[in-house]
Amino acid sequence: MSKSMFEVYLNEVTDEGLRARLKAEFERTTKKFGLVFERHSPEGIRMPQAKVRRGRTVIREADGTFHKVRAISGDSVTLADERGNVIEEKLSNVTAARQFGEVVFPGLKTVGSVRTGNPEDPAHVVINGENFHALEMLGYTHPESVDLIYIDPPYNTGNKTWQYNDHYVAEKDSFRHSKWLSFMERRLTLAKKLLKTTGVIIVAIGEDEHHRLRMLMDETFGAQNFLSDVVWQGNIKNDARFTGAGMDYMVMYGSSKEALTEADLRWQEEKEGLHEILEAGAAIWQESGQDPDIATQQMKTWWSTKRDDFSPGLIEYKYIDDEGFVFSKSRTVDFPGGGGPIYDVFHPRTGNLIKPPSNGWRAPEATMHRWIAEGVIIFDDSDKKLPTVKRRLVDNSIGAPYPSFKADRRGAANRLAKMLGSKRFPNPKDHNVLMRWFRMVTSKDALILDFFGGSGSTAEAVIRLNAEDHGTRQCILVTNNELSAKDDAALRKAGHQPGSAEYEAKGVFHHVTKPRIETVVTGIRQDGSLYSAGVPANVEFLDLAYLEESRVHAALEYESLAPLFWLKSGAVGSIVQRTEDTRNYEWNEESSMAVLFNAGKAAELADLLTTKPNQVKHVFIITDSPEQGDLAGEAFGDEITVQPIYGSYLDAFQINRSDS
Repeated sequence: MSKSMFEVYLNEVTDEGLRARLKAEFERTTKKFGLVFERHSPEGIRMPQAKVRRGRTVIREADGTFHKVRAISGDSVTLADERGNVIEEKLSNVTAARQFGEVVFPGLKTVGSVRTGNPEDPAHVVINGENFHALEMLGYTHPESVDLIYIDPPYNTGNKTWQYNDHYVAEKDSFRHSKWLSFMERRLTLAKKLLKTTGVIIVAIGEDEHHRLRMLMDETFGAQNFLSDVVWQGNIKNDARFTGAGMDYMVMYGSSKEALTEADLRWQEEKEGLHEILEAGAAIWQESGQDPDIATQQMKTWWSTKRDDFSPGLIEYKYIDDEGFVFSKSRTVDFPGGGGPIYDVFHPRTGNLIKPPSNGWRAPEATMHRWIAEGVIIFDDSDKKLPTVKRRLVDNSIGAPYPSFKADRRGAANRLAKMLGSKRFPNPKDHNVLMRWFRMVTSKDALILDFFGGSGSTAEAVIRLNAEDHGTRQCILVTNNELSAKDDAALRKAGHQPGSAEYEAKGVFHHVTKPRIETVVTGIRQDGSLYSAGVPANVEFLDLAYLEESRVHAALEYESLAPLFWLKSGAVGSIVQRTEDTRNYEWNEESSMAVLFNAGKAAELADLLTTKPNQVKHVFIITDSPEQGDLAGEAFGDEITVQPIYGSYLDAFQINRSDS
């Protein structure tokens, strides 16, 4: 096979990593079919809490551009842009930042905690930070561990509701769709690594990017793993010119559809409207004098005014049998897809042989004869017609969800405004809708991740669902502290820059997400007023922190790394912190983890933990020596997961690498 000149030149590149990246980029840029878009330069993230340092990246507040710091002199900084152009700027006019590809070291810092649930249940974790960095971090704590990812990313409507590279993206931006795709592709690629093989991802989206998202999901997760594209009809727009619109979508993919099938996982729920139909049937049965013929006619009359209120599958339950049960006879007796058994079936009233269906009978001969004896098979008066299968509604109360549903979205906004005392967030998702899907898709002990956490609807849904069915699901929710374009402009005009207390207080994490979840759990609003009785749960609120390499080298950042260990160990109990008296190891009565700082004291810690059977499940060993770590790990039993941390934490916690 002949090689292109590009391949010839590519083989001359000696760096294997660079050669692989060049090849991948060439294949993307020469692609002719499928989803083709301009992959924009890596994003950057504002870090107002970090110090401005020489050699690091900053954002120039005057125009939102990224620069490298050449020098710092008093209140002035010398900056250079990506082309090498040098300018002088006031130190107060720049903010520390990082662009993707620059190495950062993450930590987590507790900013609040609510503990009203069972202390043995995992805590829900709410993280304030850039979700790309959070996903990289979760790649360390939760690889292939997540049961369900639900996200509600920016819809990219062009009305300045999201930012790319610190700029709000407007409708007239000619690159807004490719910017959005670049933004989403990076995050979905990382998210895929977190899912179990039986994991599922659900992405909520509007009409602007729905078709592009489907293609991106096909590329990222594989078209063979597509599960469903559910339509959510909300409130109809009265001023629409062509159609009523008001549609949202939930695009669903599996990590592996094959694995889901092999595990025989099925999404089922109680049929909506079931109880109303059963109650109507019971009332009609009594009113008819328990006459099945009269009752069936009255049931059909009842349905004539209700057809639009129920899913099509339920409309078939319009008959009432001689015991008063509502039933359907719409299912045929032939074998779905063909290849069913062939045998003789005689009409019970005419005695004539019924011609077998071309697909064969639905069941084996013995089963069919039992069904006939039990009255499950319904015969027509004519033996020329195939019989049907009788299905009582009470025996078929659950089924697969219909791929479209109606739910007015305005109610969620009103409930959130009532909870917070004012309208602070546009278009929050309805936690009741999320509960419905989480109930079907996950088990009671599932791990659910939302890295576009917004107002916190996902966390509220998980908390309320656990209270409903006594589950122990855990929610990890990531949101940033971004402001609306209007609030951002107003605060800057008033002299409040990002990083100031006044500015940060209006961000979505501090102004919406955190107070909402605290109110759900405690029942007390942010202003101290009573909202409800509360829903018992354990929640930890954390800031994603960016640590200095030198301090990590010197082991001075354990306080910010401890929450990572706690998160990796399952987030049960309290975070184990190092005290002034700590020399060799640390643990507490409320946690499922212990930390060994002196590998030589492993046996001592192991003996101590034997007095607390089944409590500590994870031990983290802090050592620079792989040999010492492995030797210390041998002191602990098989029931404890031992995790040695090497290289002064740096290798284990490095994120935002250019090869990401």
